[in-house]
This record gives sequence, C-alpha cells and structure tokens, in this order.
Amino acid sequence: MLRRKPLHLSLIMAAILLAALSFFLFPVVWMFLTSFKTQEQIFSVPPVLIPPAEQWNLDNYIAILTQNNGWQGVRDTAFISLITALISVSIGALAAYSLARFRFGGDEFSFWIISTRMFPPVASAVPLFLLFRQLGILDTHWVLIIANSVFNVPFAVWLLKGFIEDLPVELEEAALIEGASIFGAFRRITLPLIAPGLVTAFLFTFVFTWNEFMFALLMTRRAVRPMTVVISSLAGGHTILWAQIAAAGVITILPGVLVVVFLHRYLVRGLTMGALKS
Repeated sequence: MLRRKPLHLSLIMAAILLAALSFFLFPVVWMFLTSFKTQEQIFSVPPVLIPPAEQWNLDNYIAILTQNNGWQGVRDTAFISLITALISVSIGALAAYSLARFRFGGDEFSFWIISTRMFPPVASAVPLFLLFRQLGILDTHWVLIIANSVFNVPFAVWLLKGFIEDLPVELEEAALIEGASIFGAFRRITLPLIAPGLVTAFLFTFVFTWNEFMFALLMTRRAVRPMTVVISSLAGGHTILWAQIAAAGVITILPGVLVVVFLHRYLVRGLTMGALKS
C-alpha cells in the first residue's frame, strides 16, 4: 500500500514547481507583452509592464509580416521545415529498419550514426558552405533542406530503431511466408505499427529545423529568408526594433507551442513506446 506524502511536503514541492515554472515562463510572457508595446513604452521609466487595454493591437505583427520580410520568413521556414522533416523521417525509417533487422557492423555502427547528431554543427559549417558554393545552391531552399537533413536523419534513425526493435519479428516473418517481399513487409506491417514513432520523429525534426539559425544565416542572402534570419535583421547598428522582434519571436515559437498543446499525447506515446523494451 502506498503511503501518502505529508501535506507540508506536498505544499513545498508545489511551491518549488510553481517557482520553476514562473522562472522558465517569464521570458516568454515578457516577450508576448512586449509584442503589444510601442517603442516608447519599451524604453519608458518606470517600465510599462502591461500595456493599457486600449493599446492592445496587432500593429507590430502586421509590420513584421508586411514590411520586414516576415511573411517570406514564415513561408520559407515552413517549406524548409516540412520538406526536411519528410526527408528525415523517410530516410530514417529505412535506415532504422536495416539496423534493427539486419546485423552488420555491430553496435558500433549504430553508435556511429547517432554520434553524428552530437557533432557540433558549427564544425561542419565551413566545409558545407564550400561544398554548396561549388554546387551552386547557396541561397536556395535546398541548401537548408540538405544541411538540416544531415543532422536530423541520425536523430530519426535513433528514435525509430527503438520502435522497430520492440516489434516482434514474427509478424514480418509471417508476411514473408505469405509471399511478401522484405520491402512489402516493411511497408504493410512495420510502418503502421510504428506510426506513433513516425509522428514523433516528424514533429521533432520539424521543430528543430524551424528553430535553426546558424545554417540559415551563413547560407542564405536575399532569395531565401528564414524567420530566424528575419529576426536577427531587425537588430541594426543604430536601431533595434524591440517590439517587432518580440512579435516575430512570438510567431516563431508558435509551432513548438502548438505541437506541445495539441499533440503532446502523440509525443509522450511515441517517446515511451520507443523507450520500453519488451
């Protein structure tokens, strides 16, 4: 029989959790409130914590989307993130199936694949930049799709490999006995059963790509302007548009917030399924 915690311990734990939550949410709340302030209110003394109700409008959001390449940033970032997530999950699922079902190279090979995810992206920035310049694809959507896929595919492989290893191999063997090919068994048996893992890998790689900044800054100029680059361009040498930066920040974090709020069940189910071994 489980013993109940004393009331004072529960209250202390609740207070600690509330303090931690307030600490981590404060920058987000402050950014949200700042997105509705005017430039004068941001620098006023004493500071304006909450703008007056009559001044709550979407002027900063409209300005960032219509005057400072904000709409192009949202469009480019959404396209790059979507294609990168699709490529990463597609390649990751095939590679994970191969590693889980066909033994070659031992565990060292699997570790080598995931270790590339731990490789600092900044160390590969210059070689990738020189390679893409030779290929003539700088300042295109594909340069960021390829660069982000290089680092997201290992994550998808690592995540999906655990899902596939948890599945009974007898299910695929039964399909092979019935005349299915290896790819047919993978497509008809394995993929439907690891659907939570596919969704989880897709969402994580989408959010990773959406928030990526370094490759976007180094490898794009004018034709492609991801949202993270748009935000950095608002801080000039003489003027920093703090209100518009805050509005752009709110727009940028929306995908991650929506994923957590509406799809957290899929994320938890996907991560726990891959973590539990039968």
